[in-house]
Amino acid sequence: MPRPLAPVLRRLRWPLLVLSGTLAVALGLNWLFPLPPPPPYSPVVMAADGSVLHAYLSPDQKWRMAAELRDITPTLRKAIVAKEDQWFYYHPGINPVALVQAAWRNALGDGHRTGASTITMQVARMLEPKERTLGNKLFEMLRALQLEVHYSKDEILQLYLNLVPYGSNVEGVKSAALLYYGQPPHYLSLAQTVTLTIVPNNPTGLAPGRHNARLLQARNRWLRRLGTAGVFPAKDVANALQEPLLAQRRPAPRLAPHLSRRLVQAELQKAGTFAGSKAGLQATLVRAKQAKAEELTRHYVRRLAPLGITQAAVLVVNNRTRTVEAYVGSADFGDVLGQGQVDGIRAVRSPGSTLKPFLYAVAADLGHVTPKRVLPDVPTNFSGFRPENFDKRCNGEVTLERALGHSLNIPAVHVLQQVGVGTFTQQLRRAGFRTVARQAPQLGLSTILGGCGASLEELVGLYTALANKGAYAPLRFTADAPAARPTQLVSEASAYLVTDILSQLVRPDLPVGYENSLRLPRIAWKTGTSYGRRDAWSIGYNRHYTIGVWVGNFAGQGAPALTGTDVATPLLFDLFNAISYNDGGEWFVPPAGLDFRLVCSVTGQVPGTHCPNQVMDYYLPGVSDTRRCEHQQEVFVSPTADVSYCRACLPAVGYRRELYPNFTPEVLAFKAANGLPHAIRPPHNPACTLVRSDDDPQQAPRILSPTPNAEYVLDGRDSQQLQLRCAAANDVRQVYWYANDQFVRAAAPTEAVFIRPGSGVLKISCADDHGRNTDVQVLVERL
Repeated sequence: MPRPLAPVLRRLRWPLLVLSGTLAVALGLNWLFPLPPPPPYSPVVMAADGSVLHAYLSPDQKWRMAAELRDITPTLRKAIVAKEDQWFYYHPGINPVALVQAAWRNALGDGHRTGASTITMQVARMLEPKERTLGNKLFEMLRALQLEVHYSKDEILQLYLNLVPYGSNVEGVKSAALLYYGQPPHYLSLAQTVTLTIVPNNPTGLAPGRHNARLLQARNRWLRRLGTAGVFPAKDVANALQEPLLAQRRPAPRLAPHLSRRLVQAELQKAGTFAGSKAGLQATLVRAKQAKAEELTRHYVRRLAPLGITQAAVLVVNNRTRTVEAYVGSADFGDVLGQGQVDGIRAVRSPGSTLKPFLYAVAADLGHVTPKRVLPDVPTNFSGFRPENFDKRCNGEVTLERALGHSLNIPAVHVLQQVGVGTFTQQLRRAGFRTVARQAPQLGLSTILGGCGASLEELVGLYTALANKGAYAPLRFTADAPAARPTQLVSEASAYLVTDILSQLVRPDLPVGYENSLRLPRIAWKTGTSYGRRDAWSIGYNRHYTIGVWVGNFAGQGAPALTGTDVATPLLFDLFNAISYNDGGEWFVPPAGLDFRLVCSVTGQVPGTHCPNQVMDYYLPGVSDTRRCEHQQEVFVSPTADVSYCRACLPAVGYRRELYPNFTPEVLAFKAANGLPHAIRPPHNPACTLVRSDDDPQQAPRILSPTPNAEYVLDGRDSQQLQLRCAAANDVRQVYWYANDQFVRAAAPTEAVFIRPGSGVLKISCADDHGRNTDVQVLVERL
């Protein structure tokens, strides 16, 4: 039969009364004297795998890194409990038996006082350091009861391991493991673990690195004691006794200093204090890739020092997750002379030509261009803005793929004029370009040549969008950063067109192409150089990674050797070969929204009647321009080809048909100025007085000089002159110049005319022999 309930309750009466009294005391203490919070921990930034990348001193100047429960391995748990408090899991914070034994030893001992502090009592003392008196000891015991009510045993053990002193300003087992062994607690061997359990008893006399001989003796003594007690297997203890003691003070982890500072400062601004998890902030960086990127950048910049180049920055992004896996803000964070603490990832610089691929992708989506579309590459005056190519030369006409592959400036400005600066900058704003958003009202056609501000972070984000089928999402720097919904900046088809062109560039580290090595990664890449050679850029991507490189000087001074191709690109390929080596041969495939068509090889347009030579070209069905090519015009000419006829004056016999090139005025002027052979349409039959249908106002002469609405300051003492130049259509033989409606003189279309105007508003007019006219107005001052 079961025992009656009353006798059982009588037997448990006193234990229940003691337990109730203990809980009442603890709860009363909590109301009168709330538990003190743990002291502030060291801000720590961790890699994606949880390892410590960078650590800072706590606000009270301690190395106090918080250990998580996962850091407390069974070996560490056993060693601490066996040495400090073997009844830890059984007592309520106070061990009465140990208290009686300590009191007896202190009363009858040889003068050496001993305590009976449990792990919980030690935690209470470390939370509130006080002078060792009987009254404080009693308060410490009450605090221990209070801690046991509030925390689990594992949490109390965790607090103990976070606060235990290791000498100097080192506190906590995680700090000690990293600073003395260079690895986290859960990586320590049995010998190393036992070493760290005994140092807190005498942090000064057993300081690792200073008293290793004495520490070794104490470690071995405790290893034997723990082996005898059966805490660890005898074989493990024997192996641990043979392990040398190599503990020494090491510097705190210092990887990724720029990102670590960025994350910690953001946390401080958000919460007013470092309110990240006790373990720290977990970045997305991959430790091995971060270390490799820092090493390559540091060694590469050292080689550039004789060229007057002192800094570089590198950003590596995983395209699939958009997480940043390496973040190198400068070549050396500690370089004071080179301003190494400046974060080159976020520094706003001139992007040079790095925005051109995105412009061409936007233009393809608007139907303006395809890879084989021919663009003008001739000196052009865009309302006062006269861009030049990097090599100061022009090519006449080039395909888009050549313009992008050779980073030609003039064709890019022509395309931006077609797209519209506002349309283009709006797309950049959608891609997170903050400086462009602020500068938007002041930006013009020079934007595509670097006339705006951008950071390496923004540019890499833009190229990551190209690698992700044209979809943009912000880069992620921390593990808990939410994955934002992507924004489609350009179509998958136009992103592929640009990628295909950029991947055909000849790599600087291979003689012909990537096919010469089966294991080197295939890359689409683009370079950029800012005005004055102050910034060199090289950004590349494949299916796996997007990597951006900036090289220059944080002070802004230029260097003759500073170009994206020669200086930034070698580091880009070193990084790809190290990080993406043997990554597989996966490459982008043409999307469904892309197709082929035949186009005229001369213009890249849909072939017209007179386009015998045709080539295949990608295009976007329903989007790309379908206007037929008219690069040649059929003209009726006399047998000697000295005059041409319109249909109104075409004779019954005695004429023939000839094809003549239909150049734009700018291209025609370029060919004439450079002596390039080209067929010129004969003048129209002078006997014909009918108005011809080809007198299109859009074919009127374009005045190249002077610049419309410009102000010219001329030296009055040396009779400085003003130059008049124009570009006219192919069939123009003579133009007529006027100043303030007064005839100046007639001239050939390519001939420069000079005048000596007075001060004031000046109207310049140019008419061709077809009666088409253009006017501009300028302001002249003579000093």
